[in-house]
Amino acid sequence: MSLTKDSDGWDLPGAYLHTVTASSSDIDIFAHVNNAVHLRWADEAAWEHWRHAGFGHDTCRDLDQGMAIVRTEADYLGHVRKGDQIACAVWIPVSDGRLRAERWYQFRRVNDGATVFRAVTKLVCFTLSTGKPTRMRGAFAAHYAKPDAGLAEAAARFMTELKG
Repeated sequence: MSLTKDSDGWDLPGAYLHTVTASSSDIDIFAHVNNAVHLRWADEAAWEHWRHAGFGHDTCRDLDQGMAIVRTEADYLGHVRKGDQIACAVWIPVSDGRLRAERWYQFRRVNDGATVFRAVTKLVCFTLSTGKPTRMRGAFAAHYAKPDAGLAEAAARFMTELKG
């Protein structure tokens, strides 16, 4: 199957990109990056995306809010070896603008452009002090706002192609 990509080969338009380089501590006994490292890189990319929007850890504490991952779906599509540079793309193409959102990831090796990892995290906004779900406000409402129609439509098309 050949999935529709944007002109730069990304699954969706308008990605936030964070680049990492695989180090010796990322490598497992099979001489490639351990699967758990991909999830760590996804977390790092998500925080960098948040910081890029002008927010930080203090924003979460000040608003007494956070986004909890309630489900992660991940596809490991290729090997990453020590020294490989990986471009980690992040999007928020699905959000109700109130409580729930999805963060999508695509990781590509910089040297050959091959996609090595894709994931979707399903998120819910919660109150840090109680652990209970809550409506997004302030920075959360801004960052996890309903996506523009173009991104939402591209995400829906991509999912249809992927499942088809």
